[in-house]
Amino acid sequence: MSTLRTHDGRSAAEITGASRQDAGRAPGFTNGHKGEAGTGELVRQATQQVSELMRAELRLAVAELKDKGRHAGTGAGMFGGAALIGLYGAGALLAAAIAAIALVLPVWAAALIIGGFLVLVAGVLALLGRAQTKKATPAKPEQAVDEARRTVADLKERAAHR
Repeated sequence: MSTLRTHDGRSAAEITGASRQDAGRAPGFTNGHKGEAGTGELVRQATQQVSELMRAELRLAVAELKDKGRHAGTGAGMFGGAALIGLYGAGALLAAAIAAIALVLPVWAAALIIGGFLVLVAGVLALLGRAQTKKATPAKPEQAVDEARRTVADLKERAAHR
């Protein structure tokens, strides 16, 4: 068990002249029930538990933000892929239009089919990218915030019933 020390290195027991046996009790008071934790011990336990709880909430928030960041990255990559394939599709459609004017039928028909296919692929990638991006918004750790709110409400309720 560690002892809190002042800036000059003295412990609270040294300052008050208390012995090691009664360091956890207030001067002049005795603990009527042996085996029960003193107020100081209860406060220490509560502080430790709240600290552990807050660390757990922060770990949850970090994990949630990482997950949302991964979805945002995947969605952005899919949007980029959709843009590139859409550009190829536009090029193929332009080639089809040029071929349609230059030759009456065979070349432009093939180019039109390829261009239409590429535009269709770009549309599917855009929809998939949009779905991934929706999973990443809003960029706040909703589960961690909700859990922290429930914890605070629970602590308030328990404090009110004491």
